[in-house]
Amino acid sequence: MKTLIKNGRINTFGNQTTAAAIWLENGIIQGIGVNFPEADFDQVYDAQNQLITPGLVDVHVHLREPGFTYKETIKTGSQAAARGGFTTVCAMPNLNPVPDTVEKFTALEEIIKQDAVVKVLQYAPITEELRSEILTDQKGLKAAGAFAFTNDGVGVQTAGTMYLAMKEAAENNMAIVAHTEDESLLFGGVMHKGAVSEKLDLPGIMSATESSQIARDLILAEETGVHYHVCHVSTKESVRVIRDAKKAGVHVTAEVSPHHLILIDENIPEDNGFWKMNPPLRGDEDRQALIEGLLDGTLDCIATDHAPHCLEEKQQSFLKAPFGIVGSETAFQLIYSNFVETGIFTFEQVIDWMAVQPARIFGLEVGTLTIGQPADIAVFNLTEETVIDDKEFQSMGVNTPFVGWKIKGETLMTFVDGKLVYQKEAK
Repeated sequence: MKTLIKNGRINTFGNQTTAAAIWLENGIIQGIGVNFPEADFDQVYDAQNQLITPGLVDVHVHLREPGFTYKETIKTGSQAAARGGFTTVCAMPNLNPVPDTVEKFTALEEIIKQDAVVKVLQYAPITEELRSEILTDQKGLKAAGAFAFTNDGVGVQTAGTMYLAMKEAAENNMAIVAHTEDESLLFGGVMHKGAVSEKLDLPGIMSATESSQIARDLILAEETGVHYHVCHVSTKESVRVIRDAKKAGVHVTAEVSPHHLILIDENIPEDNGFWKMNPPLRGDEDRQALIEGLLDGTLDCIATDHAPHCLEEKQQSFLKAPFGIVGSETAFQLIYSNFVETGIFTFEQVIDWMAVQPARIFGLEVGTLTIGQPADIAVFNLTEETVIDDKEFQSMGVNTPFVGWKIKGETLMTFVDGKLVYQKEAK
């Protein structure tokens, strides 16, 4: 199938090409130009003078299948990703059953192959059942297709276990991806420890709960030489220790989520589970440190931590609701509207953090608009203002406090390997 996307704009190194067109065939970008004869193509899509970008890459999503399909499925989660302009997502293994053996991992890969509309790269767990001290068969799981290893959702509590996992991952040339949370420092906390937690009379989570485990892991990463990637960084102390480790030559990369860049604990209006996420929303000094960390290269990419839950679960107090916020369908729009429109980030930086860098740090052949590369493409409307409406979500989860926010950057079309997987319906 020979496909043409016409009448777009392409932004390259700060220069925009108008009336740009892209030729897609056999799943590959075959040409980028302005004068392709439409009669030569089987399918022609009009970009309506909007921006064409590489498909976004999200290294942190929860698709909930198997085990929690009342929250999300691989099909609905991948459809949500496509609506957000993501063409590659990396799915966490906190599932039931946990894909901690080659057999269970292979069974999960079959569901992904059958149901996903975008590219889904599946993580394998570091330890059996996520909670144990027994390492998984890294070599076997890598051969079965594991993207990297993580115990996201709980983290590795024992330094010795993490050391052994890192040592083996380094030998297998695989990354260890860490949810950093020292449970011995949690003390039942459900939100950031500070003035707001005191006002709402809710137990707080110290910043040290996150940053102390990152500091531990960075020493172990230096010892083993592993690629160590930190999930959803949220505190200024975490940024500081990662920055110092990079200066020391440790192979560490890190991600930050849109909600931690935009919101702080002072935005939480009441005891409402929609605002409960892990790590929690922190203070404004933390938020500013995250922005500075992106700008100076301490933090490498933006990842959503898309974590859907059913409505009944989230319509509870902080004490009872599960942690989590959905983000696949709103991440680009929120980042563009809050940071590019306000002049804090450039558009090129955002595409770098949401496409180029996540692909680069994990060695993926996606994330760029380049002839000969996979035809993974998004088209965004940067001119029309819309409102985030959870009734339009492709995800089964609507647990986000961003509903009702006015944004720009809505996705018009998403292509994966040259195939249209999402197109905004005309109203």
